[in-house]
Amino acid sequence: MRMRNVAMFSAAILAGALAGSLVGPRPAEAVARELIELQRDVTSLLQGQKDLATQLTQDHTGMRTIVDQTNSSLGKLEGTMGSLQKSVQDVQANSGARLDTMSTQVQGLSDNLEEIKSRLGKLNQQLVDLQNSVQNVDAKISGAAPATGTASPTASTAGSPAMPAGAPSADTLYSNGLRDITSGKYDLARSEFQDYLKYYGDTDLASNAQFYLGEISFKQKQFADAVASYEKVLTNYPKSFKLAPARLRKGMALIELGQKNNAVRSANSAR
Repeated sequence: MRMRNVAMFSAAILAGALAGSLVGPRPAEAVARELIELQRDVTSLLQGQKDLATQLTQDHTGMRTIVDQTNSSLGKLEGTMGSLQKSVQDVQANSGARLDTMSTQVQGLSDNLEEIKSRLGKLNQQLVDLQNSVQNVDAKISGAAPATGTASPTASTAGSPAMPAGAPSADTLYSNGLRDITSGKYDLARSEFQDYLKYYGDTDLASNAQFYLGEISFKQKQFADAVASYEKVLTNYPKSFKLAPARLRKGMALIELGQKNNAVRSANSAR
């Protein structure tokens, strides 16, 4: 369109020059020279217009290339950010799972330590009982009065039903429960801890078994059952070393149930 306007403008100038030459008498040589100069100006103007159009085309092409490169770079950046975000989420998820597993393992080690201490206490009691028995035998042989025992009686299990013949001992049943909860066999561990409470509910580690029933429910997202199990630890075993963990985990389960106010009240009641 611009080329057409320039051509029309040039033609108008040429026509004007010719008309001027016709109006007044001018030398033919002067008229020819002006026509040549005018034609040169028109040619130069047309070339300038062509060069300008070429430059505009090149500039447009360059800008289009820059825009395409920028869009491509932005696309790559978005892809990189997406991958980075996914990596961060994966790391957070894996870290949370590892921390949860480590927490369970640490609790298992702590319980094993308590179990060893309990066994040592029982062995010490058995040694005292054995010593008293020897003293009683010696007293009977010598005709003296039986020696009075100095040890406190062992924990009574009269309130618990008799364990079926061939069933695991208390230590075996408890150890199996710890092993299975650590390895993620929650249903099997629940059955073992329930059997432990049923047949060995008067032993020192009964509160631990009750606490782990709450842990199993929590891990299976059965938060209401978890709260009930933790509450039994707090109510039935006031001297258990699991009181603080049970109170903490009960609060966490209440939060999962959306009962934040109850969780706060539970935490305050422990102070």
